[in-house]
Amino acid sequence: MVSLRDRVLAEVEEIVDFETGMTFGEMKMIRSVRETEPGVFRIDFTPSSPVCPMVVRLAMEIRNRAENIEGVKKALVYCRGHVMEEKINRMVNT
Repeated sequence: MVSLRDRVLAEVEEIVDFETGMTFGEMKMIRSVRETEPGVFRIDFTPSSPVCPMVVRLAMEIRNRAENIEGVKKALVYCRGHVMEEKINRMVNT
Protein backbone atom coordinates (compact mmCIF):
# COMPACT_ATOMS: atom_id res chain seq x y z
CA MET A 1 0.00 0.00 0.00
CA VAL A 2 1.35 3.41 -0.99
CA SER A 3 1.35 6.00 1.79
CA LEU A 4 -0.34 9.36 1.40
CA ARG A 5 3.07 11.02 1.71
CA ASP A 6 4.43 8.92 -1.16
CA ARG A 7 1.40 9.79 -3.30
CA VAL A 8 1.95 13.51 -2.65
CA LEU A 9 5.65 13.21 -3.49
CA ALA A 10 4.95 11.29 -6.71
CA GLU A 11 2.38 13.86 -7.83
CA VAL A 12 4.51 16.95 -7.23
CA GLU A 13 7.58 15.34 -8.78
CA GLU A 14 5.64 15.23 -12.08
CA ILE A 15 5.42 19.03 -12.31
CA VAL A 16 7.47 20.37 -15.21
CA ASP A 17 9.91 23.24 -14.64
CA PHE A 18 9.16 25.96 -17.20
CA GLU A 19 12.79 26.94 -17.67
CA THR A 20 14.25 23.49 -18.31
CA GLY A 21 11.33 21.36 -19.49
CA MET A 22 12.31 18.69 -16.96
CA THR A 23 10.17 17.40 -14.11
CA PHE A 24 10.76 18.33 -10.51
CA GLY A 25 11.60 14.67 -9.89
CA GLU A 26 14.23 14.59 -12.62
CA MET A 27 15.80 17.76 -11.23
CA LYS A 28 15.50 16.72 -7.57
CA MET A 29 13.74 20.01 -6.77
CA ILE A 30 11.49 18.59 -4.02
CA ARG A 31 13.55 18.70 -0.84
CA SER A 32 11.05 17.23 1.60
CA VAL A 33 7.43 16.18 2.01
CA ARG A 34 6.25 15.78 5.60
CA GLU A 35 2.86 15.21 7.11
CA THR A 36 2.79 17.67 10.02
CA GLU A 37 -0.65 16.59 11.22
CA PRO A 38 -3.22 14.24 9.70
CA GLY A 39 -3.90 15.39 6.14
CA VAL A 40 -1.65 18.48 6.37
CA PHE A 41 1.61 18.44 4.43
CA ARG A 42 4.66 20.67 4.35
CA ILE A 43 6.47 20.56 1.03
CA ASP A 44 9.88 22.22 0.62
CA PHE A 45 11.31 22.79 -2.84
CA THR A 46 14.21 24.58 -4.50
CA PRO A 47 13.63 26.32 -7.84
CA SER A 48 16.00 25.76 -10.76
CA SER A 49 17.41 29.28 -10.30
CA PRO A 50 17.72 31.59 -7.27
CA VAL A 51 16.05 34.29 -9.40
CA CYS A 52 13.44 32.09 -11.12
CA PRO A 53 10.67 34.43 -12.34
CA MET A 54 8.05 31.64 -12.30
CA VAL A 55 8.61 30.52 -8.71
CA VAL A 56 5.24 31.68 -7.34
CA ARG A 57 3.40 29.90 -10.15
CA LEU A 58 5.42 26.73 -9.50
CA ALA A 59 4.76 26.89 -5.76
CA MET A 60 1.03 27.33 -6.38
CA GLU A 61 1.04 24.35 -8.73
CA ILE A 62 2.71 22.23 -6.04
CA ARG A 63 0.05 23.31 -3.54
CA ASN A 64 -2.86 22.73 -5.93
CA ARG A 65 -1.65 19.32 -7.05
CA ALA A 66 -1.05 18.18 -3.49
CA GLU A 67 -4.43 19.45 -2.27
CA ASN A 68 -6.22 17.61 -5.08
CA ILE A 69 -5.08 14.26 -3.71
CA GLU A 70 -7.75 12.46 -1.72
CA GLY A 71 -6.85 12.59 1.96
CA VAL A 72 -4.87 15.85 1.77
CA LYS A 73 -6.63 18.65 3.64
CA LYS A 74 -3.96 21.32 3.21
CA ALA A 75 -0.51 21.75 1.69
CA LEU A 76 1.98 24.34 2.89
CA VAL A 77 4.67 24.97 0.28
CA TYR A 78 8.02 26.52 1.12
CA CYS A 79 10.53 27.72 -1.45
CA ARG A 80 14.20 27.43 -0.49
CA GLY A 81 17.15 29.06 -2.22
CA HIS A 82 15.37 31.92 -3.98
CA VAL A 83 16.39 35.53 -3.41
CA MET A 84 12.80 36.39 -2.41
CA GLU A 85 11.91 33.17 -0.58
CA GLU A 86 10.43 34.80 2.54
CA LYS A 87 8.01 36.93 0.52
CA ILE A 88 7.15 34.02 -1.76
CA ASN A 89 6.43 31.73 1.18
CA ARG A 90 4.11 34.30 2.77
CA MET A 91 2.24 34.80 -0.53
CA VAL A 92 1.77 31.09 -1.19
CA ASN A 93 0.75 30.07 2.32
CA THR A 94 -1.76 32.76 3.28
